[in-house]
Amino acid sequence: MENKITTAVVGCGMISNIYIKNLKNLFTIIDLVAVADLNRAAAEQKAADYGIGKVMTIDEVAADPSIELVICLTPAFVHYDVIRRMLEAGKHVWTEKTLTVTVEQGRELVALANAKGLYLGVAPDTVLGAGTQTARRALDTDMIGTVSSGVAVINRNQSLNSETFTFLRGNGGSLPYDVGIYYIGTLIALLGPAEQVHAFGAPAKRHEPEFLFRNAEAEPWTIPGSNVISASVKFASGALVSVHFDGNTVNAEQHNITLFGSRGILKVGDPDKFNSPVSLIYADQPECILPFTHGYDGRNTVEPTPFDFYGHRGVGVAEMAYAIRQGRPNRCSKEYGLHCLEILEAMERSAATGETVIIESRFEMKPLAPGYYSNLGGGRGDAEMSLVY
Repeated sequence: MENKITTAVVGCGMISNIYIKNLKNLFTIIDLVAVADLNRAAAEQKAADYGIGKVMTIDEVAADPSIELVICLTPAFVHYDVIRRMLEAGKHVWTEKTLTVTVEQGRELVALANAKGLYLGVAPDTVLGAGTQTARRALDTDMIGTVSSGVAVINRNQSLNSETFTFLRGNGGSLPYDVGIYYIGTLIALLGPAEQVHAFGAPAKRHEPEFLFRNAEAEPWTIPGSNVISASVKFASGALVSVHFDGNTVNAEQHNITLFGSRGILKVGDPDKFNSPVSLIYADQPECILPFTHGYDGRNTVEPTPFDFYGHRGVGVAEMAYAIRQGRPNRCSKEYGLHCLEILEAMERSAATGETVIIESRFEMKPLAPGYYSNLGGGRGDAEMSLVY
């Protein structure tokens, strides 16, 4: 058994609940010892809720030589400052999506991590879940032949959502960056790196508050950046994928990733979930749902909590922890996170200039070993073994 990695969480907002719960209960490689937040009361509450031994300041986390790994769960627009601080302090870092809010900042952090010989992992780690890994297995075993094209679609009312989730009003809060990142991450996990992007875009509408019970917020606002993107992405494999992100419509999600191959069609479903069904379509045959070939299907195997719909978030942290101990590359790597970010920024730039944008970064992602499952006989299964190799 590998030695546990001493870990601290920085950022105690809503998403921290599922991370802390999973890291405390599901992954034997992680020793979660501390939480930190600019709002100390929030950190103290999380420590009390989940039995975390220490409540620290961010400065204390950076200065503590016993902490090897820091998990950054702050809003995206402060990722750069937190990640840089921890890398400079000699810590490995895992960050929620996106890596940063600009490619320039992302490249700087990747270079810093490389210079210091440190790991930097980046969400979304839903790509390590049962749905995406089963889809990857189907592609790797040639179930649909050569992928020639695909479509990826997601829609929400992002401005209305930003009334409740106020961090969406800042940089990185538009639908492509907040939600589209899951679709980009899944596409590149399945198809490999992208080469070119051409896109059209539209901004978010100026939003007048609609939730009257939040009467303290009377002034309208506009989410920065493109909130609608219609793009074509050319992959190094030759696949051509149409991407449609619309954050100016209603909250009735029509999520879809479909890949068209020379022998069949693969439907991946909702990449924001760990357990989205994967189905196969052949000519003159009914659509067939594939059984999952991997674990981490999002089902809770410990005490239920209100945040279980977030699934197995944190699996990327555990996989990276094993990579650190074994001295091998982690799957949701800094290169993966930078490639996701560069594609999103290329969509923005192409929409603004009308030009096709060349993607410079590259990455590799090895699939997880199949045949390990989160649930066996109604109890906890052996899925953590798939993270070891």
